Amino acid sequence: MRRQAALTAAAGAILATAALTGLNAAAANDQEQPTPTPAPSGWQQTCPPENPWMGPSMGPGMGPGGPMHGMWVDDEFDYLTQMLPHHQEAVAAARQLRRSERPQMRRLGESIVATQSAEIATMKAWLDQWYPGRSAAVGYRPMMRDLSRLSGDALDEAFLQDMIRHHMGAIMMSQQLLMHGQAQHEQVAAFARTVRDAQHAEMFQMRQYLADWFGQTGMPCGPGPAGDGRQGGHGW
Repeated sequence: MRRQAALTAAAGAILATAALTGLNAAAANDQEQPTPTPAPSGWQQTCPPENPWMGPSMGPGMGPGGPMHGMWVDDEFDYLTQMLPHHQEAVAAARQLRRSERPQMRRLGESIVATQSAEIATMKAWLDQWYPGRSAAVGYRPMMRDLSRLSGDALDEAFLQDMIRHHMGAIMMSQQLLMHGQAQHEQVAAFARTVRDAQHAEMFQMRQYLADWFGQTGMPCGPGPAGDGRQGGHGW
């Protein structure tokens, strides 16, 4: 059990480091890889070793059902059908920021809603055009807690914690598609690069907000009990 916990913790740390450095290991396979954005001084991975990168309904392990569940894509169709509900969840969460008391958070929410709503429409059009008759339904497991009952600092903090991890999922799916040459259409490859780069930049900004406003200088490990605005037992 201790060996399994250690292996799981190591894998979770590797995933976090990869996404936060712009996925350096993939640079050789994707020549358009952006220059990684360095983490603020003093940042470190703080997930508890026995439960790295866990979210709602996620069990142990690095495959389906484990940390970053659903972040593995088999082909272009799989990428688009998984990214659709992922984006839809982000839009629903970002709309909650209309109630934020911070103008920075309201602007962030508006940007996510506008950008990802347009990307949802684009992905649906591609699926209709290139994969007619195929069901786009997937067994998506929510990655973010219910923010509707939170307000003030609790709303902002919970959103930032959850959306950082949510963005990491999109970055990982996009980079996997690019690394493995799974895009059958150049439009999708370009889309994946845009998602990867834009969400990497947003993730860095959100980490900075957590540090500036809440003194949090580590990586979020996943939501705590629904609606409590904190990460169970670890302040994350």
